[in-house]
Amino acid sequence: MELIVLWDIDHTLIENAGVSKEIYAAAFAALAGTDPAEPARTEGRTDRLIMRDMFQRNGLAEPGWGAVEAALAGAGEERLHDLSRRGTALPGVRDVLKESSAHDGWVSSVLTGNIAANARVKVAAFGLDPLLELSVGAYGADALQRPGLVAVARERAQRLRGVRDDVPVVLVGDTPRDVEAALATSSGIIAVASGVHRAEELAAAGAQVVLPDLTDTARVLEILETFSAH
Repeated sequence: MELIVLWDIDHTLIENAGVSKEIYAAAFAALAGTDPAEPARTEGRTDRLIMRDMFQRNGLAEPGWGAVEAALAGAGEERLHDLSRRGTALPGVRDVLKESSAHDGWVSSVLTGNIAANARVKVAAFGLDPLLELSVGAYGADALQRPGLVAVARERAQRLRGVRDDVPVVLVGDTPRDVEAALATSSGIIAVASGVHRAEELAAAGAQVVLPDLTDTARVLEILETFSAH
């Protein structure tokens, strides 16, 4: 059976060891000429919202999105080495991505608040990029709110891979916003308590499936199979 599997990146596939916050701070400083007063607030937001929030909290007008995206991309590219040195792919991720990418009829990509350039940096830092069909993913520049990214990924899967419009979509992520995006778009959700949110929080947000991590490859694939059978 066919299935579109969309993985979140930060704290689901990788631990970025604080490099993400450094990217936002550097992009802000490049645009504003001064360091931000406080770190970025992320928690599943898109890059558009994260940067807008930073400018608002610092009492500054938000630059045009083109300038913001370029600053983010530059800051991300500069930190590829730092990310690969300090961060890590989370336990079990490489195996589950290998199996998903090889599964007949499945499209395995990403749905992330990161802009596309920085999403590529983050997965490439740990050699995960060959295991994901990044061209059909959805990224932080594609929509303001996370639920809007689901339609973007589905359209790309249809256009680039010929996937039918009724093929189920499953999100895999670590925040209540991942759960909300799935519920708002009638997608499946596998919530993973590998970030800052506890399993209880993810269940309270509406996730019917919550895993502690992605180390049990067979279990993850078994759950994904149940969605593809719908």
